[in-house]
Amino acid sequence: MPVLNDISSIRSLLASRRSASAKAMGAPGPTPAQLSEILAAAVRVPDHGKLTPWRFILFEGEARRRFGDSLRRRWRELHPEHGEDSLIAMHGLLLRTPTVVAVISTAREHPKIPLWEQQLSAGAVCQTMLIAATAVGLACQWMTDWMAYDPGMARVMGLAPHEKVAGFIYLGTSTVPLEDRPRPDPQSLLTRWGPP
Repeated sequence: MPVLNDISSIRSLLASRRSASAKAMGAPGPTPAQLSEILAAAVRVPDHGKLTPWRFILFEGEARRRFGDSLRRRWRELHPEHGEDSLIAMHGLLLRTPTVVAVISTAREHPKIPLWEQQLSAGAVCQTMLIAATAVGLACQWMTDWMAYDPGMARVMGLAPHEKVAGFIYLGTSTVPLEDRPRPDPQSLLTRWGPP
């Protein structure tokens, strides 16, 4: 069985990268130095026009619990028929890992740079964070969940009307061994263009 998240070389890491499950993560999370290294790698993604069309919101410590209070309230507003178990689950979403970083797409209409390219850049930030976190020995997962798309939670996070959550990056230490999943055969996805 191949080793997952092999950090012996860049090529090995890219060939073996595997997300962990936030549900099966615990402490420790990233140190301040590790988090700085992860973010420093993230801002090196392609960024047409040097617009920096993304920013970060850090959730750690007690902030995760306070955000959970807001998640619980909002879930109750949206789903008054749901019981206490559901509310507890919503409250605990960010408590699953020691550190969560929200990557916020700040893409805006631009005369030269398409909105789509700016949004793709935010996605590249999320993926680069996963690679960087794995390289420093952390478990990580990129998720969105309902809170990424809800206008009420956007207000809680202080998002401007044009901003969107590209992803929540959960960072911690896996409490279970990672298992790989089936991957598509890249050759089956490849076509070669030729003139008609």
